[in-house]
Parts: sequence; structure tokens; C-alpha cells
Amino acid sequence: MIQAIKLLVYPVRDIEKAHAHYQKILGVEPYVAAPYYVGFKVGEVEIGLTPHGHPGQTGPICYWQVADIKKSLETFVAAGSSVDQAVKDVGGGRLIASAKDADGNVTWLLQP
Repeated sequence: MIQAIKLLVYPVRDIEKAHAHYQKILGVEPYVAAPYYVGFKVGEVEIGLTPHGHPGQTGPICYWQVADIKKSLETFVAAGSSVDQAVKDVGGGRLIASAKDADGNVTWLLQP
């Protein structure tokens, strides 16, 4: 079901400033730099920056990569989680979704 943690997305207030900051830290050029998202590939992990964080979010979101996001979300629900965000295409066929456990912990899923 879970393949690996492949994506960390940081909420930022100033994407241009964050772009320069993380480029210095990571030592690589971003593979995409747009007003809505900046993405860096570091080994097999993507580190992304977005000015569109979620209310109350104070740190990065970790995405678990899965082969079949619908089946994976169903597995979370069958285990007692609730759907936090239904499957959504965020561009280029890339799908995301999230589930919330009984303690309020949110797990984000990504299907490339």
C-alpha cells in the first residue's frame, strides 16, 4: 500500500523569499518555480513550497506515496479513519487525498 514518503510541502507567506532561502539550503535549482508552487527534487524526495497553506498549519505536510489512492483511502476508512479531503487532481494527473484518525492526526496520500 504505502510506497514511501516522497513529498514534503511547506506553507510559506512569501514564496519568492522562501524560494531563495530553500534553494540556498538545498543547493539545487527548483524543477518548477511558479507563483503558486516551487518544487525541488532532492534525491528521491520532493520538497515543495506553497503560499496556499491550510488554516492552523504550522509546519510541512508529509505525503505518503501510494500506487492506488482510492484503495488506500478506503483502507484508512476501514481502519477507523475519516476522509479529511477526498481524492483531488492537483494537475497533470497527480492525485492527493487525506484521512484523519480518531486523535485528529491527518495523513496525506499522493498518487503520482
